[in-house]
Amino acid sequence: MQQANDFFEESRSLASIVEPLDGNALTTPTQFKNWTIEDIIGHLHMFNHAAQLALEGSDHFKAFFAPMAKDLNQGKSLLSVQKEWLQNTDGIKLLKIWRDGYETLAESFADTDPARRIAWAGPDMSARSSVTARQMETWAHGQAVFDILGIHREDKDRIRNIAHLGINTFGWTFSNRKLEVPEPAPLVSLTAPSGAIWEWNEQQSDNVVRGSAVGFCQIVTQTRNFKDTGIETIGETAGRWMSMAQCFAGQPVDGPQQGERFCVV
Repeated sequence: MQQANDFFEESRSLASIVEPLDGNALTTPTQFKNWTIEDIIGHLHMFNHAAQLALEGSDHFKAFFAPMAKDLNQGKSLLSVQKEWLQNTDGIKLLKIWRDGYETLAESFADTDPARRIAWAGPDMSARSSVTARQMETWAHGQAVFDILGIHREDKDRIRNIAHLGINTFGWTFSNRKLEVPEPAPLVSLTAPSGAIWEWNEQQSDNVVRGSAVGFCQIVTQTRNFKDTGIETIGETAGRWMSMAQCFAGQPVDGPQQGERFCVV
């Protein structure tokens, strides 16, 4: 399935900027919770590994995730749990096992029925949704690395998968905060990196989200504040959505403040 290749290409894009770094550079703190570049790569590797186990069978995934969930529920931070799992695997060695892992995972997804249901931390999901989530997380966390290295990422139209995930989680953004889901969902009209126009939902003039696909994806993945993206909204529903959009699972999270996340050069 195309999404497997899109995940691979997203991972390879990030790898192209981190693999030239030495061990000291990998310990550079980013604007994301002060995580280092190395922390971000370790995070991506851990959940790529989890997805690989999920493809191998729900029992494999549950054996991996159950002790982790227990630690998190007892108050341990995700970063501390991650570091315990990595067992001091860091630096150049970590980059290699991450690369080997994402290559294997992409191949595994490519050979999987897109509709197959696989286990995850929340409800089971389709293989297509699972690999899209892996692309989304790679792209979103990768933004912090591009930013701190002062590199403006040249995005490709494969981010349509991430935009589509953002569209599909419109209702989730509200219900996850115990808010009534407004209807109808806004018309979303985005300009792709290629210049193509992508649109979702019914045509309407008073309830619209419009702008670059990159900016929209930055909002729904919470790598940029809404006001830092140039995304235009028309109507109350569109504005509320963009102010708290969240395309990933878990408890409600507030995105960065205006000006908090940016490319350093």
